[in-house]
Amino acid sequence: MREKAEIMDESGIKRAVSRIAHEILERNKGTENLVLIGIQRRGVILAKRIAECIKEVEARAVPVGILDITLYRDDLSMLSEHPIIKGTYIDFPVAGKKI
Repeated sequence: MREKAEIMDESGIKRAVSRIAHEILERNKGTENLVLIGIQRRGVILAKRIAECIKEVEARAVPVGILDITLYRDDLSMLSEHPIIKGTYIDFPVAGKKI
Protein backbone atom coordinates (compact mmCIF):
# COMPACT_ATOMS: atom_id res chain seq x y z
CA MET A 1 0.00 0.00 0.00
CA ARG A 2 1.38 3.37 -1.01
CA GLU A 3 1.73 6.04 1.60
CA LYS A 4 -0.13 9.28 0.97
CA ALA A 5 2.18 12.08 -0.17
CA GLU A 6 2.70 14.91 2.28
CA ILE A 7 2.46 18.22 0.49
CA MET A 8 3.44 20.45 3.40
CA ASP A 9 4.45 19.60 6.94
CA GLU A 10 3.50 21.60 10.03
CA SER A 11 6.49 23.94 9.87
CA GLY A 12 5.93 24.47 6.15
CA ILE A 13 2.33 25.49 6.80
CA LYS A 14 3.43 27.90 9.54
CA ARG A 15 5.97 29.49 7.20
CA ALA A 16 3.38 29.82 4.41
CA VAL A 17 0.83 31.43 6.74
CA SER A 18 3.50 33.81 8.03
CA ARG A 19 4.44 34.79 4.45
CA ILE A 20 0.78 35.37 3.56
CA ALA A 21 0.24 37.50 6.69
CA HIS A 22 3.33 39.60 5.97
CA GLU A 23 2.29 40.05 2.34
CA ILE A 24 -1.17 41.22 3.42
CA LEU A 25 0.37 43.71 5.86
CA GLU A 26 2.83 44.98 3.27
CA ARG A 27 0.25 45.44 0.50
CA ASN A 28 -2.20 47.15 2.86
CA LYS A 29 0.43 49.20 4.70
CA GLY A 30 -0.52 47.79 8.09
CA THR A 31 -3.81 46.84 9.70
CA GLU A 32 -5.83 50.05 9.40
CA ASN A 33 -9.30 49.23 8.00
CA LEU A 34 -8.18 45.65 7.38
CA VAL A 35 -10.56 42.73 7.92
CA LEU A 36 -10.36 39.08 6.90
CA ILE A 37 -13.29 36.99 5.71
CA GLY A 38 -12.86 33.23 5.40
CA ILE A 39 -15.05 31.14 3.14
CA GLN A 40 -16.78 28.26 4.96
CA ARG A 41 -15.12 25.58 5.80
CA ARG A 42 -11.37 25.50 5.33
CA GLY A 43 -11.03 29.19 4.44
CA VAL A 44 -12.25 30.13 7.90
CA ILE A 45 -9.43 28.19 9.54
CA LEU A 46 -6.89 29.85 7.24
CA ALA A 47 -8.30 33.34 7.87
CA LYS A 48 -8.09 32.78 11.64
CA ARG A 49 -4.49 31.55 11.39
CA ILE A 50 -3.53 34.57 9.30
CA ALA A 51 -5.26 36.88 11.81
CA GLU A 52 -3.31 35.26 14.67
CA CYS A 53 -0.04 35.79 12.82
CA ILE A 54 -0.93 39.43 12.05
CA LYS A 55 -1.72 39.98 15.74
CA GLU A 56 1.69 38.56 16.72
CA VAL A 57 3.48 40.86 14.26
CA GLU A 58 1.44 44.06 14.68
CA ALA A 59 0.13 43.61 18.26
CA ARG A 60 -3.29 44.48 16.85
CA ALA A 61 -6.26 42.18 16.27
CA VAL A 62 -7.84 42.02 12.82
CA PRO A 63 -11.56 41.13 12.69
CA VAL A 64 -12.38 37.81 11.04
CA GLY A 65 -15.73 37.08 9.42
CA ILE A 66 -17.21 33.91 7.94
CA LEU A 67 -18.87 33.65 4.53
CA ASP A 68 -20.91 30.64 3.38
CA ILE A 69 -21.05 30.36 -0.42
CA THR A 70 -22.74 26.95 -0.55
CA LEU A 71 -25.79 28.14 -2.49
CA TYR A 72 -23.61 29.92 -5.07
CA ARG A 73 -21.41 26.95 -6.02
CA ASP A 74 -21.60 25.72 -9.59
CA ASP A 75 -21.19 22.14 -8.35
CA LEU A 76 -23.99 22.39 -5.78
CA SER A 77 -26.02 19.55 -7.32
CA MET A 78 -23.00 17.23 -7.03
CA LEU A 79 -22.40 18.04 -3.36
CA SER A 80 -25.65 16.77 -1.95
CA GLU A 81 -29.36 16.69 -2.56
CA HIS A 82 -29.75 18.67 0.67
CA PRO A 83 -26.59 20.76 1.17
CA ILE A 84 -25.76 21.87 4.69
CA ILE A 85 -25.70 25.63 5.04
CA LYS A 86 -23.27 26.67 7.77
CA GLY A 87 -24.16 30.36 7.67
CA THR A 88 -22.45 33.67 7.20
CA TYR A 89 -21.20 35.55 10.25
CA ILE A 90 -19.76 39.01 9.76
CA ASP A 91 -20.26 41.05 12.92
CA PHE A 92 -18.50 44.19 11.75
CA PRO A 93 -19.21 46.77 9.03
CA VAL A 94 -17.47 46.11 5.71
CA ALA A 95 -18.05 49.52 4.12
CA GLY A 96 -14.71 51.25 3.62
CA LYS A 97 -12.75 48.19 4.74
CA LYS A 98 -9.89 46.37 3.04
CA ILE A 99 -11.15 42.80 2.82
